[in-house]
Amino acid sequence: MTRSTLKKIKAADLKPGMHLHELCGSWMDHPFWRSRFTLSDPADIRRILDSGIVEVWIDTAKGADLPAAASGKPPTEPAPAVATTPAQPVDTPYARAPKQVALDEELKRAAMICARARSAVVSMFQEVRMGKAINAEAASELVEEISSSVLRNPGALISLARLKTADDYTYMHSVAVCALMVALARQLDLDEQATREAGMSGLLHDIGKAMMPMDILNKPGKLTDDEFRIIQSHPVEGHRLLVEGKSASEIVLDVCLHHHEKTDGSGYPDRLPGEKISVFAKMGAVCDVYDAITSNRPYKAGWDPAESIRRMAEWSTGHFDDVVFQAFVKSIGIYPTGSLVRLASGRLAVVIEQSEKSLLAPRVKAFFSTKAQTYVVPEMIDLSHPSATDRIVGREDAAKWGIRNLDDLWAG
Repeated sequence: MTRSTLKKIKAADLKPGMHLHELCGSWMDHPFWRSRFTLSDPADIRRILDSGIVEVWIDTAKGADLPAAASGKPPTEPAPAVATTPAQPVDTPYARAPKQVALDEELKRAAMICARARSAVVSMFQEVRMGKAINAEAASELVEEISSSVLRNPGALISLARLKTADDYTYMHSVAVCALMVALARQLDLDEQATREAGMSGLLHDIGKAMMPMDILNKPGKLTDDEFRIIQSHPVEGHRLLVEGKSASEIVLDVCLHHHEKTDGSGYPDRLPGEKISVFAKMGAVCDVYDAITSNRPYKAGWDPAESIRRMAEWSTGHFDDVVFQAFVKSIGIYPTGSLVRLASGRLAVVIEQSEKSLLAPRVKAFFSTKAQTYVVPEMIDLSHPSATDRIVGREDAAKWGIRNLDDLWAG
């Protein structure tokens, strides 16, 4: 048995030099993208107190301890002794298997997670730009919060993260790819640890962009050849940052370095042929491209989700691994949430949620008559239900019909 060096103390007793192990309370409630770090700035202690956190865990093996004689009774609550072997079961979203919920029930929570996650990733990138090392383990709470939402309802957070603004793209792209990787890992039936690694890989795959010049990263027009070569260095830069941080797993390092490789060997930075690309890097390639082409970028508007799936299918040979791509489509749908479709009845509908029964028969909200060319009273239709008399006959372009509020119809 090994005695733990963790202690629970009052947040008011925190001092510089103490190593935070955990902030008691939800990750959503505390002001940091990570919860494990050594306190060096008194301002960080003030932020903790201002956030309303009452208690924290410190690790006395990694930082300062609390004076033992602060009062007549011990000021700390030692953590229980923990055996080094066998490993104790870890309470994670994967182990808890959250109950699946409807899209409308998860959307509010997912919106809060997206907002918090954006702030967390911005802080992470800022720290990298200031020369601080990245501790991959410190992002575990963020990954698990995103994963929990995906396990409850994959369509909610994945679809909301797609609605990023052009200015938010770099940061929210990391959040979206994290969620997409978790959903894809589940579809591929990967185990809990592998799913966790996939999510972490998605979150950190583009960390090298923190080292790219901002004027190139946010350029509203086409990049010059020289500028594109600079951007192409971000996988190598990200890999270097993670190696220096000494906490990223081999899987996370691999995805960071190789998510731009293609199965025909034409990708970068190493021009790896398909058989030399790991399944996790192949997953990263699919998730990265899908979020990129469906998102608003500084130089172009995002494509409709269903149109993006169609185009990716056309590129699949030579670009993506067939097995991984097919699993990806199953994980988000042929008509992903937010897609505009035409029904056999002549109505337009927005896809609300996927059906477990058929990729071609999701739950939709019909709202527009192409015959009358006008909005109609919205109707929710489960196209997979035996009583359904309508069906999808194709994708549609919202601009063609002058529809500008499509996302409001499913996201609210």
